[in-house]
Amino acid sequence: MRQENKTAGGKRPSLRQRLAAGAMAGGIGILLAMGSAAPAAAMTPEQEAVARRIIEELQPSTLSKDEQMKELEWFVKAAEPFKGMDINVVSETITTHEYESKTLARLFSELTGIRLKHDLIQEGDVIEKLQTQMQSGRNVYDAYINDSDLIGTHVRYGQAVALSDFMSGEGKDVTLPTLDVKDFIGTSFTTGPDGKLYQLPDQQFANLYWFRADWFARPDLKEKFKAKYGYDLGVPLDWSAYEDIADFFTNDVKEIDGVRVYGHMDYGKKDPSLGWRFTDAWLSMAGAGDKGLPNGKPVDEWGIRVEGCRPAGASVARGGDTNGPAAVYALTKYIDWLKKYAPPEAAGMTFSEAGPVPAQGNVAQQIFWYTAFTADMTKPGLPVVNADGTPKWRMAPSPHGPYWEEGMKLGYQDVGSWTLLKSTPPERRKAAWLYAQFTVSKTASLKKTLVGLTPIRESDIKSEAMTAAAPKLGGLVEFYRSPARVSWSPTGTNVPDYPKLAPLWWQNIAEAVTGERTPQQAMDKLADQMEQVLARMERAGIGGDCAPKLNKQQDAKVWFDAPGAPKAKLADEKPKGQTVAYDDLLKAWREGRAR
Repeated sequence: MRQENKTAGGKRPSLRQRLAAGAMAGGIGILLAMGSAAPAAAMTPEQEAVARRIIEELQPSTLSKDEQMKELEWFVKAAEPFKGMDINVVSETITTHEYESKTLARLFSELTGIRLKHDLIQEGDVIEKLQTQMQSGRNVYDAYINDSDLIGTHVRYGQAVALSDFMSGEGKDVTLPTLDVKDFIGTSFTTGPDGKLYQLPDQQFANLYWFRADWFARPDLKEKFKAKYGYDLGVPLDWSAYEDIADFFTNDVKEIDGVRVYGHMDYGKKDPSLGWRFTDAWLSMAGAGDKGLPNGKPVDEWGIRVEGCRPAGASVARGGDTNGPAAVYALTKYIDWLKKYAPPEAAGMTFSEAGPVPAQGNVAQQIFWYTAFTADMTKPGLPVVNADGTPKWRMAPSPHGPYWEEGMKLGYQDVGSWTLLKSTPPERRKAAWLYAQFTVSKTASLKKTLVGLTPIRESDIKSEAMTAAAPKLGGLVEFYRSPARVSWSPTGTNVPDYPKLAPLWWQNIAEAVTGERTPQQAMDKLADQMEQVLARMERAGIGGDCAPKLNKQQDAKVWFDAPGAPKAKLADEKPKGQTVAYDDLLKAWREGRAR
């Protein structure tokens, strides 16, 4: 039972009453104006003491401490019916989720009395657990942080709770009045074709271009590069320039400060992570698919064509682009660069093994680099970090291939998002939803962003704290403040069953890496296998009005002659390279231009 704290004059005034009377100041009026949805009861002295300690631990915040106290009071009251419950949630293992698991889960439990356990497992295992619960109806976890890449799956299988409906209906009493969904930068990625929000972003990171700014600024290297290629050494705008730079550092420079250097880094081991290397928008970076943001329409970055919201094919014969010239070019370049310009051991590495390599100081650039590695790239003492803590490297927009056109997405953005399933008992779902909101609340989100460097809120990105951190983050803050960021997006709604389709990629790509198949043969097989999955879904009617409905096969020329994707093979796939000075790029971002 909740106990009221007595004073000599009777009941102690509630926090709401004290705020309304003006005992606390600091911009709290906006929160009070939302009063009808927030609880009115006061916290006990013990709860207030816990809340004050939590507030000190969750600094900085875009809220004042008074506003943070108000949010925490709401959590205490909303959690009362669930006090003493054991709630289990799960996510993949990255720095942001480690902070949630070790710190935010503990703080939430101390504040609310809900015993929250936040498990950390590999991304593939998260999808497996999710699949198990969706297929069996057995409650494995009470909530999941899973990639928004599954948005097309959630929409069609009907197992995920539509959060838009939940927040205004069943979960209204446990939905934070100050959640401010419009402040999240990734909700366009977690919204279905029906306009409903299915997932709430918890962390975001993009795959960008990474390079050694200190090496690129050396006059001797700049002079040699321009003499050979006829243009300036700088941030590559296209794959031609990237290839020239890779060749230059690997075969001309060869050694810097006594260390053998390479112009490219990647990974190529036959492993599930090889699939992410391609499904995370590599084809669209080359120019496969159609224009459109956040995903190409009607053909997306996986090469899947939709008619309305119905997947209609992946092969060129059905109007798709998975095995079109741009996709084959993308795979060919990946293999060529891996073998010619990366360290010899890269071909035998997985994603997690290759990730730390650029920080060792022998790589000049990486075209496919995730900003999730930013925290690990800024540790004092690394060969890529200056004595004052500033990085020797920078991140910039990814260069694009020759098939790319203005208006197409330019890369991938991972959006790990809170997902609730209908098979979770309602009371457990509500309790887990409270924790989910705590991890993304304005009380906690800025501190979490500074720890994991995976921003989700516009207000955090624009905060003074992020401005202060920017010099040590190599362009991360500038990128997320720039208009360019909208060209990076997750897998979209064209992909109707991510868990079944995603494994097909690494299995087929691996055969091209080892030489068992040519790039064309590998992509042909991939397109065919994807269409087999689509055909099974079509026969079963999975997805209702958005179920797959395959087009009839036609001669490729019919589709090449039609507007948009798939595009016919270019006569010249390596036009002259173009670069831009990094300072000019930053200037463009500050002025609100993409480049």
